[in-house]
Amino acid sequence: MISRNQTFFATAAFVTTSILSGCVVNPVTGEQQFSLISTQQELSLGQQQYPKNQQQQGGQYTIDPSLQDYVNRVGQKLARVSDQPQLPYEFVVLNNSVPNAWALPGGKIAVNRGLLVLLDDEAELAAVLGHEIVHAAARHSATAMSQQQVLGAGLAVLGAAAKDTAYADLISTGSQLGGSAYIARYGRGNELESDEYGMKYMAAAGYDPQGAVRLQRKFVELSKGRQTNGLEALFASHPPSQSRVNANIEHSKSLAKGGISNRGAYQKAISQLKRDADAYKNYDEALKAASNKQYDNALNLVRKAQKQQPKEAAFFALEGDLLAQKKQYASAHKAYDRAVQKNPALFSHWLKRGMVSAQLKDYTSAERDLNRSLRYLDTAYAHYYLGEVYEKQGNVQTAFQHYQTASQAGGEIASKAQARMQGLTNRG
Repeated sequence: MISRNQTFFATAAFVTTSILSGCVVNPVTGEQQFSLISTQQELSLGQQQYPKNQQQQGGQYTIDPSLQDYVNRVGQKLARVSDQPQLPYEFVVLNNSVPNAWALPGGKIAVNRGLLVLLDDEAELAAVLGHEIVHAAARHSATAMSQQQVLGAGLAVLGAAAKDTAYADLISTGSQLGGSAYIARYGRGNELESDEYGMKYMAAAGYDPQGAVRLQRKFVELSKGRQTNGLEALFASHPPSQSRVNANIEHSKSLAKGGISNRGAYQKAISQLKRDADAYKNYDEALKAASNKQYDNALNLVRKAQKQQPKEAAFFALEGDLLAQKKQYASAHKAYDRAVQKNPALFSHWLKRGMVSAQLKDYTSAERDLNRSLRYLDTAYAHYYLGEVYEKQGNVQTAFQHYQTASQAGGEIASKAQARMQGLTNRG
């Protein structure tokens, strides 16, 4: 019989061996760091997960394509002077009101429109993007994932129970390790490292490094009092502090003075976002009202937002959600039609229209839309409702296969799928 002490020492030995065998050179600092993931694996992970992350977080912002081009130009300018300029960097703006930015392995970087409206100039944007570039160039995600792997292995030996991820209810087999699983919460050392070297990249690209000082000061102020609403995600992954402000002030002393801020160019770039600020505010208020089951109020707010910016697909998708909640399925279908027409590249528009088509017993349309949603993001919900559609049509074998896929996702949808599988088994 193996004692608890023996198990502990075996685990400790495994972890120690893993750490010693996984030491690599940080491409930015030149120092040793821990990684069990190869560069090629990083590139592959980033490439695979980037579109999935975007789908889960609202998709790309489409109202003003020139903003996408602008942010990408600033990002590529910084990437060229980074310590890993050969990485396949990409920069996108996501249609998400939450102020946040993130980097995936291999230089796949996103910034939400909700963060862009808090910035004042291009130097502050460069501070955000430079910081994320360092996370990619220094392989911080690889280190974080490697640490999780070792910790996970150790916990498995000790027999600890695994926890479902927060998004497991949405993402089906084949995608469960996607999305936010690869948006790491970096340690304090990684954050300070990204601040320091991000400022060096700013200066090398010709930007005023004081933009990074202003950015951190702004985050510290926003973190005080009631101003934290909507900023939890940003502060969870990038905790602000006066010590980071002070560190940035010190770093700036050794960098070239007189870099550009480009306030005018930045304000012009976000001018459409500023014009649409009231529309997005009404949309966000509608989401809050809906979460409180104030559906009529939410409908009024989102329809007001539609009048203010009729090109925004998200406004019509939310109208569809609210009408479906009220069981007005025909009207909900029309709202989802408009969402699909305005942004056909987002999985949720096809998924929801397919679900409503099933409610309307239009199984041919439901099957088409649900399958179309799977092209963009593989979700347990699409598989579950495809199961229902095929079951209604008498295709029991195909229905069972989709239920089986949904059943592996975890959460409530998995339980429902398991119940349907049991029902089909009993019927057979």
